[in-house]
Amino acid sequence: MKDTPKSASSTGRDRQDVRGKFADEERAAMKERVQELKAAARRGPRADKADQESAVLAKIAEMPGPDRAMGERLHAIIKASAPALSPRLWYGMPAYAKDGKVVCFFQSAQKFNTRYATLGFNDAANLDEGAVWPVAFALTELTAADEARIGALVKKAVS
Repeated sequence: MKDTPKSASSTGRDRQDVRGKFADEERAAMKERVQELKAAARRGPRADKADQESAVLAKIAEMPGPDRAMGERLHAIIKASAPALSPRLWYGMPAYAKDGKVVCFFQSAQKFNTRYATLGFNDAANLDEGAVWPVAFALTELTAADEARIGALVKKAVS
C-alpha cells in the first residue's frame, strides 16, 4: 500500500486542538469565576450582601461609558423590581440571584467584544411561555419603555 500524506485537517490531533481552545475573553471569564468562588469560600456561608453588592457596583464602574450607564440603570431597575434578588458577580458580570441561583445578569458589550450589551436570564427565571421564549435581550440603549419592559420581565422572573 502506498503511504499517502494526510492533510492537516484530517488528523485527529488538529481537530482536537481547535475544539479545545477558548477565546481570550472566555478564559478571562473563567478565571474571574474561579476568583469569585475563592472569595465566596473565604467569606464563608454568612457572606455579607453589602460586600457582594459593592463588588457588583465596582464591576459596573469599571465598564466603558455607555455600558456603565446601562449597568447602573439596570442595577437600579432590578433592585426596585425584585428586592428579593441578591446582587453578586458571576463570571465577572453583574448578576442577580435568588436562593443562590442566578436569575439574570448583565453582560457588557466589551466583555466578549460584541456590538451590544446583553441582559440575560438563566433557567431559574420564571419566564416560560409555551414551548419557546427569549432568555437574552440585546441592549444598545435604555428608553423609558425599555426600562418598564425590563422591570416587568424581572418581576415575572422571580414570581
